[in-house]
Amino acid sequence: MTILTWILQGLLALMFIMAGMGKTFGSNMHKEAFEQWRLPQWFRVVTGIVELTAAIFLIIGFWSTNFAIIGALIIVFTSIGGVITHLRVKDGFKETSTILFLGIIAIALLFILI
Repeated sequence: MTILTWILQGLLALMFIMAGMGKTFGSNMHKEAFEQWRLPQWFRVVTGIVELTAAIFLIIGFWSTNFAIIGALIIVFTSIGGVITHLRVKDGFKETSTILFLGIIAIALLFILI
């Protein structure tokens, strides 16, 4: 299970580093998305910092399982918030599927780690 755990941790860490950097530093795609979702831009930055924190915890989790568990939990809760946001503005499955998929991977990682 160790190799599978490393693959899932690495995948989630890379995805959330990319998403967190884009949100934190204000890529146009993320700015427009938060406007569409009717969320303030400061919340975009906070979300990006949370995502980066989760990614860092997952990376540290390669050496300490407790950090990987915390990182995965942060991603699960972030994913729940993301899915709720997409449902609130009536986005389709195409828009919602990425965050839903990442949340499912984080839940799978938690089951493996615990």
